[in-house]
Amino acid sequence: MIRVGCSIASELNDLRDAALFLTTIGGLILLIGLAGGGWLVSRAIKPINEISATAVKISAGDLSRRINVAEAESELGQLAAVLNSTFARLESAFAQQKQFASDAAHELRTPVAVILTQTQTALNRERDTASYKETVEACQRAAQRMRKLIESLLALARFDAGQEILKRQPFDFSKTISDCAELVQPLADERGVKVFVEAEPIEIIGDSERLAQVVTNLLTNAIQYNNPDGEVRVKLEAQNGLAVLTVADTGQGIAAEDLPRVFGRFFRADQSRTGAGNSGLGLAISKAIVEAHGGTIEVASEENAGTTFTVRLPLG
Repeated sequence: MIRVGCSIASELNDLRDAALFLTTIGGLILLIGLAGGGWLVSRAIKPINEISATAVKISAGDLSRRINVAEAESELGQLAAVLNSTFARLESAFAQQKQFASDAAHELRTPVAVILTQTQTALNRERDTASYKETVEACQRAAQRMRKLIESLLALARFDAGQEILKRQPFDFSKTISDCAELVQPLADERGVKVFVEAEPIEIIGDSERLAQVVTNLLTNAIQYNNPDGEVRVKLEAQNGLAVLTVADTGQGIAAEDLPRVFGRFFRADQSRTGAGNSGLGLAISKAIVEAHGGTIEVASEENAGTTFTVRLPLG
């Protein structure tokens, strides 16, 4: 028997070297992949962490915080922009709510102080019947003012919550306007203001009592803020399927910087009228009523040249 062979030691060495090389390369690729993946994940998560951190600070009461949109890309950037817009609206809503509560408390404080002062004065010593009657009348006037303010606040709250029930019946809007003009005529006569009404018969569907409240508010403001011997012109006409009502006066007008706040709650262009029974809620309620009917109300004014309010309501 003859056996013949050769050594394969060199081949085994080559295989071990190849295995070591492949293992080293594989390890390096794995490390690079882990490092790169970690970097990419951290970069992708960073905007989410930014959004989460900002939301936490806002929930803690810091409504002025905003997400840094520059650090968020693509879909996250759009999300950050939407959230920033939402946070801005929340901040504005909370600020308005805070101001609203403060103004309401201020308005209620005056009549409450009147009632307390009058009753305290009446209780300090004995008085005659006439004095007691005057005290009761003063308290009654203050209580009526409080009731009117509370009713206005409740009406606005119902409109905000969408709980105000409006009648939906056809009626002649021109007749409503004529009735409102007749109602405020004594106030116009007292101030020497002339009221001119030009209203074509137009039938609309809505709550005639609520819309009459809008017209009365506009006419009352036009008379109260007018110049002595001024004019108020009321016009109703149909335009492009809408009933368009304009109430224009020749009064003192509204400053340009005040125009955006005219329909705000407790806004008064003339702050000297604060204690004159004017709560500053009339135009806010009018705007809520008009919008509840699917309409719009606008104002245009020029100082010392007059103010014009325009109400547009759908005919159907």
